[in-house]
Amino acid sequence: MNIAFLGLGAIGRPMAVHLSRPPFSLAVWNRTASRAADFAGETGARHATTPADAAHGSAIVVTCLPTSQDVEQLLDGADGLLAGMQEGALLLDCTSGDPATSRRLAARLAERGIGFLDAPVSGGVNGAIAGKLTVMIGGEAALLERARPLLDAFAARIVHCGQVGAGDAVKAVNNALLAVSMWATGEGLAALTSAGVDPGVALEVINASSGRSNASENLFPQRVLNGAFPRTFRLALLDKDVGIAAGVAREQRVPAPLLQLASELVRIAHHELGEDADHVEAVRLIEKWADVKVRGPASDA
Repeated sequence: MNIAFLGLGAIGRPMAVHLSRPPFSLAVWNRTASRAADFAGETGARHATTPADAAHGSAIVVTCLPTSQDVEQLLDGADGLLAGMQEGALLLDCTSGDPATSRRLAARLAERGIGFLDAPVSGGVNGAIAGKLTVMIGGEAALLERARPLLDAFAARIVHCGQVGAGDAVKAVNNALLAVSMWATGEGLAALTSAGVDPGVALEVINASSGRSNASENLFPQRVLNGAFPRTFRLALLDKDVGIAAGVAREQRVPAPLLQLASELVRIAHHELGEDADHVEAVRLIEKWADVKVRGPASDA
Protein backbone atom coordinates (compact mmCIF):
# COMPACT_ATOMS: atom_id res chain seq x y z
CA MET A 1 0.00 0.00 0.00
CA ASN A 2 1.42 3.39 -1.03
CA ILE A 3 1.11 5.88 1.83
CA ALA A 4 1.99 9.57 2.13
CA PHE A 5 2.68 11.17 5.51
CA LEU A 6 2.76 14.95 5.91
CA GLY A 7 3.89 16.46 9.21
CA LEU A 8 6.90 15.00 11.00
CA GLY A 9 6.53 16.70 14.36
CA ALA A 10 6.94 15.26 17.83
CA ILE A 11 3.98 12.89 17.37
CA GLY A 12 3.96 12.56 13.60
CA ARG A 13 7.54 11.40 13.19
CA PRO A 14 7.27 8.25 15.34
CA MET A 15 3.89 7.49 13.76
CA ALA A 16 5.51 7.68 10.34
CA VAL A 17 8.30 5.35 11.45
CA HIS A 18 5.73 2.57 11.87
CA LEU A 19 4.48 3.21 8.33
CA SER A 20 7.97 3.13 6.82
CA ARG A 21 8.02 -0.67 7.12
CA PRO A 22 6.40 -3.36 4.96
CA PRO A 23 3.68 -3.79 3.83
CA PHE A 24 3.70 -0.01 3.34
CA SER A 25 5.63 2.07 0.85
CA LEU A 26 5.95 5.54 2.38
CA ALA A 27 6.49 9.04 0.99
CA VAL A 28 7.06 11.87 3.49
CA TRP A 29 6.79 15.64 3.33
CA ASN A 30 7.37 18.27 5.98
CA ARG A 31 7.24 22.06 5.96
CA THR A 32 10.83 22.02 7.25
CA ALA A 33 12.25 20.03 4.36
CA SER A 34 15.38 18.95 6.24
CA ARG A 35 13.26 16.88 8.64
CA ALA A 36 11.75 14.93 5.76
CA ALA A 37 15.16 14.49 4.16
CA ASP A 38 16.66 13.21 7.41
CA PHE A 39 13.70 10.87 7.96
CA ALA A 40 14.02 9.49 4.44
CA GLY A 41 17.73 8.92 4.94
CA GLU A 42 17.15 7.02 8.18
CA THR A 43 14.17 4.89 7.13
CA GLY A 44 14.33 4.50 3.36
CA ALA A 45 11.07 6.41 2.85
CA ARG A 46 10.78 8.61 -0.23
CA HIS A 47 11.36 12.32 0.42
CA ALA A 48 8.62 14.19 -1.43
CA THR A 49 9.36 17.78 -2.41
CA THR A 50 5.73 19.02 -2.33
CA PRO A 51 2.39 17.87 -0.92
CA ALA A 52 1.30 17.01 -4.45
CA ASP A 53 4.43 14.92 -4.96
CA ALA A 54 3.79 13.07 -1.69
CA ALA A 55 0.16 12.39 -2.57
CA HIS A 56 0.80 11.20 -6.13
CA GLY A 57 0.00 7.51 -6.35
CA SER A 58 -0.85 7.22 -2.64
CA ALA A 59 -3.95 5.30 -1.63
CA ILE A 60 -4.01 7.05 1.76
CA VAL A 61 -2.55 10.45 2.66
CA VAL A 62 -1.97 11.03 6.38
CA THR A 63 -1.67 14.57 7.74
CA CYS A 64 -0.49 15.36 11.26
CA LEU A 65 -0.16 19.12 11.66
CA PRO A 66 -0.77 21.65 14.46
CA THR A 67 -4.18 22.89 13.25
CA SER A 68 -6.95 22.08 10.77
CA GLN A 69 -6.17 25.37 9.02
CA ASP A 70 -2.64 24.11 8.36
CA VAL A 71 -4.13 21.06 6.64
CA GLU A 72 -6.58 23.17 4.64
CA GLN A 73 -3.74 25.35 3.35
CA LEU A 74 -2.08 22.29 1.81
CA LEU A 75 -4.98 21.52 -0.51
CA ASP A 76 -4.71 24.13 -3.24
CA GLY A 77 -2.24 25.22 -5.88
CA ALA A 78 -0.03 23.38 -8.33
CA ASP A 79 1.88 21.82 -5.43
CA GLY A 80 -1.17 21.14 -3.25
CA LEU A 81 -2.73 17.86 -2.21
CA LEU A 82 -5.62 18.18 -4.65
CA ALA A 83 -3.13 18.29 -7.50
CA GLY A 84 -1.68 14.95 -6.41
CA MET A 85 -4.54 12.95 -4.88
CA GLN A 86 -6.50 10.69 -7.17
CA GLU A 87 -10.17 9.82 -7.17
CA GLY A 88 -10.77 7.01 -4.69
CA ALA A 89 -7.92 8.07 -2.38
CA LEU A 90 -8.41 8.82 1.32
CA LEU A 91 -7.17 11.70 3.46
CA LEU A 92 -6.66 10.56 7.05
CA ASP A 93 -6.18 13.68 9.16
CA CYS A 94 -4.49 12.92 12.49
CA THR A 95 -4.35 16.61 13.38
CA SER A 96 -6.06 17.57 16.63
CA GLY A 97 -8.39 19.72 14.59
CA ASP A 98 -11.70 21.48 14.79
CA PRO A 99 -14.95 19.86 13.64
CA ALA A 100 -16.14 22.71 11.41
CA THR A 101 -12.96 22.79 9.33
CA SER A 102 -12.92 19.00 9.07
CA ARG A 103 -16.47 19.04 7.73
CA ARG A 104 -15.43 21.66 5.19
CA LEU A 105 -12.41 19.61 4.15
CA ALA A 106 -14.55 16.49 3.78
CA ALA A 107 -17.03 18.33 1.55
CA ARG A 108 -14.32 19.70 -0.73
CA LEU A 109 -12.63 16.33 -1.07
CA ALA A 110 -15.93 14.56 -1.72
CA GLU A 111 -16.37 16.73 -4.81
CA ARG A 112 -13.23 15.04 -6.19
CA GLY A 113 -14.28 11.55 -5.13
CA ILE A 114 -11.76 11.54 -2.26
CA GLY A 115 -12.66 10.26 1.20
CA PHE A 116 -11.88 11.97 4.51
CA LEU A 117 -11.56 10.86 8.13
CA ASP A 118 -10.68 13.07 11.08
CA ALA A 119 -8.47 10.88 13.24
CA PRO A 120 -6.81 12.79 16.11
CA VAL A 121 -4.63 10.72 18.40
CA SER A 122 -3.96 10.50 22.13
CA GLY A 123 -1.09 8.87 23.98
CA GLY A 124 1.75 11.34 23.62
CA VAL A 125 5.21 10.85 22.20
CA ASN A 126 5.78 7.64 24.15
CA GLY A 127 2.54 6.16 22.84
CA ALA A 128 3.50 7.09 19.29
CA ILE A 129 6.93 5.49 19.64
CA ALA A 130 5.43 2.30 21.08
CA GLY A 131 2.66 2.15 18.48
CA LYS A 132 0.07 2.30 21.27
CA LEU A 133 -1.89 5.44 20.43
CA THR A 134 -5.63 5.84 20.80
CA VAL A 135 -7.25 7.15 17.61
CA MET A 136 -10.62 8.90 17.61
CA ILE A 137 -12.30 8.56 14.21
CA GLY A 138 -14.92 10.77 12.63
CA GLY A 139 -16.35 9.75 9.26
CA GLU A 140 -17.85 6.84 7.36
CA ALA A 141 -17.40 3.35 8.80
CA ALA A 142 -16.45 1.98 5.36
CA LEU A 143 -13.56 4.46 5.12
CA LEU A 144 -12.40 3.46 8.59
CA GLU A 145 -12.21 -0.16 7.47
CA ARG A 146 -10.07 0.88 4.51
CA ALA A 147 -7.72 2.74 6.84
CA ARG A 148 -7.64 0.11 9.59
CA PRO A 149 -4.47 -1.75 8.41
CA LEU A 150 -2.60 1.56 8.50
CA LEU A 151 -4.08 2.58 11.86
CA ASP A 152 -3.17 -0.78 13.37
CA ALA A 153 0.48 0.02 12.68
CA PHE A 154 0.59 2.84 15.27
CA ALA A 155 -2.56 2.46 17.40
CA ALA A 156 -3.61 0.17 20.22
CA ARG A 157 -7.16 1.47 20.29
CA ILE A 158 -9.28 2.74 17.38
CA VAL A 159 -12.64 4.24 18.30
CA HIS A 160 -15.27 5.24 15.74
CA CYS A 161 -16.84 8.31 17.36
CA GLY A 162 -19.38 9.26 14.69
CA GLN A 163 -19.58 11.34 11.55
CA VAL A 164 -16.92 13.77 10.29
CA GLY A 165 -15.84 16.10 13.11
CA ALA A 166 -16.76 13.71 15.91
CA GLY A 167 -13.17 12.58 16.43
CA ASP A 168 -12.01 16.19 16.64
CA ALA A 169 -14.73 17.01 19.15
CA VAL A 170 -13.90 14.06 21.43
CA LYS A 171 -10.17 14.87 21.35
CA ALA A 172 -10.82 18.53 22.19
CA VAL A 173 -13.10 17.73 25.12
CA ASN A 174 -10.63 15.13 26.39
CA ASN A 175 -7.88 17.75 26.45
CA ALA A 176 -10.20 20.27 28.03
CA LEU A 177 -10.77 17.81 30.88
CA LEU A 178 -6.99 17.48 31.18
CA ALA A 179 -6.74 21.25 31.50
CA VAL A 180 -9.50 21.40 34.12
CA SER A 181 -7.94 18.69 36.30
CA MET A 182 -4.44 20.10 35.91
CA TRP A 183 -5.50 23.63 36.82
CA ALA A 184 -7.65 22.51 39.75
CA THR A 185 -4.84 20.34 41.11
CA GLY A 186 -2.42 23.25 40.84
CA GLU A 187 -4.78 25.60 42.69
CA GLY A 188 -5.46 22.99 45.38
CA LEU A 189 -1.77 22.32 45.98
CA ALA A 190 -1.00 26.05 46.05
CA ALA A 191 -3.65 26.54 48.73
CA LEU A 192 -2.40 23.59 50.79
CA THR A 193 1.23 24.67 50.47
CA SER A 194 0.28 28.15 51.70
CA ALA A 195 -1.41 26.45 54.66
CA GLY A 196 1.83 24.66 55.52
CA VAL A 197 1.11 21.24 53.98
CA ASP A 198 3.92 19.61 52.02
CA PRO A 199 2.62 19.20 48.42
CA GLY A 200 4.09 15.69 48.19
CA VAL A 201 2.21 14.66 51.30
CA ALA A 202 -0.96 16.27 49.95
CA LEU A 203 -0.66 14.28 46.71
CA GLU A 204 -0.13 11.06 48.65
CA VAL A 205 -3.52 11.59 50.30
CA ILE A 206 -5.28 12.85 47.17
CA ASN A 207 -4.07 9.91 45.10
CA ALA A 208 -5.49 7.46 47.62
CA SER A 209 -8.78 9.33 47.69
CA SER A 210 -11.59 10.58 45.47
CA GLY A 211 -9.76 13.68 44.22
CA ARG A 212 -7.17 11.77 42.21
CA SER A 213 -6.73 12.29 38.48
CA ASN A 214 -4.10 11.80 35.81
CA ALA A 215 -2.80 15.22 36.78
CA SER A 216 -2.39 14.31 40.44
CA GLU A 217 -1.18 10.75 39.86
CA ASN A 218 1.25 11.36 37.02
CA LEU A 219 1.82 14.93 35.89
CA PHE A 220 2.45 16.57 39.25
CA PRO A 221 4.62 13.85 40.86
CA GLN A 222 6.70 13.23 37.73
CA ARG A 223 6.91 16.68 36.16
CA VAL A 224 5.90 19.46 38.55
CA LEU A 225 7.10 18.77 42.10
CA ASN A 226 10.63 18.14 40.81
CA GLY A 227 10.46 21.15 38.49
CA ALA A 228 11.35 18.98 35.50
CA PHE A 229 8.63 20.34 33.17
CA PRO A 230 9.69 18.15 30.21
CA ARG A 231 8.64 19.44 26.80
CA THR A 232 6.11 16.80 25.75
CA PHE A 233 3.04 18.81 24.70
CA ARG A 234 3.08 22.55 24.12
CA LEU A 235 0.80 24.79 26.15
CA ALA A 236 -0.04 26.56 22.88
CA LEU A 237 -1.58 23.36 21.54
CA LEU A 238 -3.55 22.78 24.74
CA ASP A 239 -4.83 26.35 24.38
CA LYS A 240 -6.00 25.51 20.86
CA ASP A 241 -7.69 22.27 21.94
CA VAL A 242 -9.51 23.72 24.95
CA GLY A 243 -10.69 26.57 22.77
CA ILE A 244 -12.12 24.05 20.30
CA ALA A 245 -13.93 22.23 23.13
CA ALA A 246 -15.43 25.49 24.38
CA GLY A 247 -16.47 26.28 20.82
CA VAL A 248 -18.18 22.90 20.43
CA ALA A 249 -20.22 23.61 23.57
CA ARG A 250 -21.22 27.03 22.26
CA GLU A 251 -22.10 25.61 18.83
CA GLN A 252 -24.36 23.03 20.48
CA ARG A 253 -25.80 25.67 22.83
CA VAL A 254 -24.78 23.59 25.83
CA PRO A 255 -24.12 25.62 28.99
CA ALA A 256 -20.49 24.89 29.84
CA PRO A 257 -19.16 27.62 32.14
CA LEU A 258 -16.30 25.44 33.40
CA LEU A 259 -15.07 24.67 29.88
CA GLN A 260 -15.30 28.35 28.96
CA LEU A 261 -13.34 29.33 32.09
CA ALA A 262 -10.71 26.65 31.40
CA SER A 263 -10.33 28.03 27.90
CA GLU A 264 -9.72 31.54 29.24
CA LEU A 265 -7.26 30.38 31.91
CA VAL A 266 -5.20 28.30 29.49
CA ARG A 267 -5.17 31.17 26.99
CA ILE A 268 -3.88 33.55 29.68
CA ALA A 269 -1.17 31.04 30.66
CA HIS A 270 -0.19 30.57 27.01
CA HIS A 271 0.19 34.31 26.47
CA GLU A 272 2.07 34.73 29.77
CA LEU A 273 4.51 31.83 29.31
CA GLY A 274 5.03 31.87 25.54
CA GLU A 275 4.94 29.53 22.57
CA ASP A 276 7.57 27.08 23.78
CA ALA A 277 6.16 26.37 27.27
CA ASP A 278 4.99 22.85 28.04
CA HIS A 279 1.36 22.45 29.11
CA VAL A 280 2.21 21.58 32.72
CA GLU A 281 4.13 24.83 33.03
CA ALA A 282 0.76 26.52 33.47
CA VAL A 283 1.42 25.70 37.14
CA ARG A 284 4.05 28.46 37.10
CA LEU A 285 1.28 31.00 36.60
CA ILE A 286 -0.78 29.52 39.46
CA GLU A 287 2.29 29.79 41.67
CA LYS A 288 2.83 33.40 40.62
CA TRP A 289 -0.75 34.36 41.39
CA ALA A 290 -0.69 32.55 44.74
CA ASP A 291 2.83 33.77 45.60
CA VAL A 292 3.80 30.25 46.63
CA LYS A 293 5.91 27.42 45.20
CA VAL A 294 4.54 23.89 45.00
CA ARG A 295 7.97 22.71 43.78
CA GLY A 296 10.91 21.70 45.94
CA PRO A 297 13.84 24.04 46.73
CA ALA A 298 16.03 22.39 44.10
CA SER A 299 13.54 23.27 41.36
CA ASP A 300 12.94 26.96 42.03
CA ALA A 301 14.44 28.06 38.70
